[in-house]
Amino acid sequence: MSVDLTQVTVRLGRDADTHTVLGSISLSLGAGEQVAIIGPSGAGKTTLLHTLACAIKPSDGTLTINNETPWTLSKSALHKLRGRIFLAPQAPPLPPRQRVVNAVLAGRLAGMGMLSALMSLYKPKDAALAFAALSRFKLGDKLWLRCDRLSGGERQRVGLARMMVSSAPLILLDEPVSALDPALGLLALKTIQDEATARHATLAVSLHDVQLARARFARLIGLKAGRIHFDLPASAVDEATLADLYGSEFEEAAGMMRPRAAAAAVAELPAVVAPPAAARCF
Repeated sequence: MSVDLTQVTVRLGRDADTHTVLGSISLSLGAGEQVAIIGPSGAGKTTLLHTLACAIKPSDGTLTINNETPWTLSKSALHKLRGRIFLAPQAPPLPPRQRVVNAVLAGRLAGMGMLSALMSLYKPKDAALAFAALSRFKLGDKLWLRCDRLSGGERQRVGLARMMVSSAPLILLDEPVSALDPALGLLALKTIQDEATARHATLAVSLHDVQLARARFARLIGLKAGRIHFDLPASAVDEATLADLYGSEFEEAAGMMRPRAAAAAVAELPAVVAPPAAARCF
């Protein structure tokens, strides 16, 4: 799925409180391309991802997805288009009493009818599919737990497992490994990228860890104060470029305080045989 933004500006707030979050953004993502979006806190990374997901309407400029302009579509057509886009926030909004299996299978709801969706909440039909997705993030044993029994990092991985069961050709992830340790974060990001490659999906990921972004992505987009500061191959993003982007935040953003050298080698996950039996949750 290809994406193009032309001079897109996003203003948020009301009346006198309105402020510009993104200013004159022009950006193109080719079908199947994988990019990392980096930049200091408050640069507009989250707003950019929500704009790409058709969750925020541009104040000015044009967003085009697969040669369609979403905000000129009918409500039903726009809803259908949104169903082909997967957006994962940094902290997935998982209902506390919901079982993990249901939280993961929610990634398939966009392609289901109302009755099937309601039935799946009562009795999940594809627990094996959810188990396989969770296992790729080392969470297979959490299948029948309630979401309020999970740690922050486990909740984040459940959100990523939800992406695995979706068939979305456009995947947008906001700081998907921020709550994970270096080795697990690298494993999770590799799993995400392998899945995107397998389904030829376009992938845009915002990352705070610049070292990880440079190691895993061929193209980096630097965002600063709501504008594109640079759009370069990772090989061209040197320390001077990063220092200019981050200013005083550069040392932390470059990963100097949290090196990932020990996580360079990622072990392959064991083959999935069968999901655990259903357990009653209280």
